[in-house]
Amino acid sequence: MTRKQAGLRPVEPVAGNGILSRRLFLERALVAGTAVSMGTGIREASAEPLAVQPWMRTPGSGFAGYGQPSSFEGKVARFIPPSPNPATQGVGPARTPLHLLDGIITPSGLHFERSHSGIPDIDPDQHQLVIHGLVQRPLVFTVDALHRYPMESRIAFIECAGNSQALNAPKPLPLGMAAIHGLVSCAEWTGVRLSTLLDEAGVDRSARWVIAEGGDSASMSRSIPLAKALDDTLVCLYQNGERVRPSNGYPIRLLVPGYEGNLNVKWLRRLELTAAPAMSKDETSRYTILLNDEKAWQFVFPMEVKSLVTRPAPGLKLQGAGFYEISGLAWSGHGSIRKVEVSADGGKSWAPAVLQNPVLSKAPVRFRAPWQWDGGPAVLQSRATDDKGNVQPTRAAFAAERGLRGIFHYNAIASWGINENGEAANVYA
Repeated sequence: MTRKQAGLRPVEPVAGNGILSRRLFLERALVAGTAVSMGTGIREASAEPLAVQPWMRTPGSGFAGYGQPSSFEGKVARFIPPSPNPATQGVGPARTPLHLLDGIITPSGLHFERSHSGIPDIDPDQHQLVIHGLVQRPLVFTVDALHRYPMESRIAFIECAGNSQALNAPKPLPLGMAAIHGLVSCAEWTGVRLSTLLDEAGVDRSARWVIAEGGDSASMSRSIPLAKALDDTLVCLYQNGERVRPSNGYPIRLLVPGYEGNLNVKWLRRLELTAAPAMSKDETSRYTILLNDEKAWQFVFPMEVKSLVTRPAPGLKLQGAGFYEISGLAWSGHGSIRKVEVSADGGKSWAPAVLQNPVLSKAPVRFRAPWQWDGGPAVLQSRATDDKGNVQPTRAAFAAERGLRGIFHYNAIASWGINENGEAANVYA
């Protein structure tokens, strides 16, 4: 059945270089002949019987105690840069392959990791969480004791403050999705509200900050405003329904929704309430934003509004001209995403994308837009706006405010250039 036979309007571009109306997806029009007629590689079925494949001729494998991905999905793995120094194994990142995933939830084994001294092997029966400082009753919690408190779940992203820093380079680096943007992930986190534990300890009126310290050999620590700790911060025990993975903080980690990644302290062992920030090495020499005038912003916590086209992307070659879906993720540490626009001509024209439910605060939203690629050069971009009115800036606007010498909080519009062979590459537009 064609679109005309189904009583639907013709498909026409609404922005340059083949971006089509999101009405295609809202109408579910692909099932009405659009896909076949627009050159997607789908063909009409013939009358010949389906082949009986080898895996249909013998019984399959038995049960396993813990399910694993298909052997054909071996390429879906985190990107781990080679370590230049064997002594620093475990120091650095493992990056999420966003271009090989869909939806908004990152599988636990693919959630990005950033470690300062490797992953500690913590015995949960020996681990404790201490709350002390400006409190009425210093308390010590075992992991078992935390399980006795009311728990809640929240879907939220965590993004390393250094994510996308490669785009500060003067010229586009020949890197792919994971290498540039793979330090952001999303999970369903389950745990106890930190406010519940602080109420148990009794907060002194003079307290303004909470110093969170991890149980790794680096004792990584960060200062968190008390107001945020009392708002929506969770002491997490579960990730995507199972216990938090060791690389993501087993047995206890913080979730500080919307705030830069390293405030979500892993392997949490100590919370000290103070009147002033700790001024630790992780919030003085690092995790500050260097500006054009040689000054720096310190204690800039929320991750700014941002979006990425995850498909098409480097490593996902387009198989000839025709109909494709542009898909990606958008998020904001200030709230929820209100709209996402996409462009195929480097930002000369824009069209609205469909936002896939659920649209949650401080969580990514999956966006989708139909695209008719003509087989010629294209530059794909996305631009997000959050519910506070913050709009993702162009690279030029970002550079004018902050310069391009920094490392942290890069959120400018990113671009993938598509060549005539259907190959995508990192470009500046």
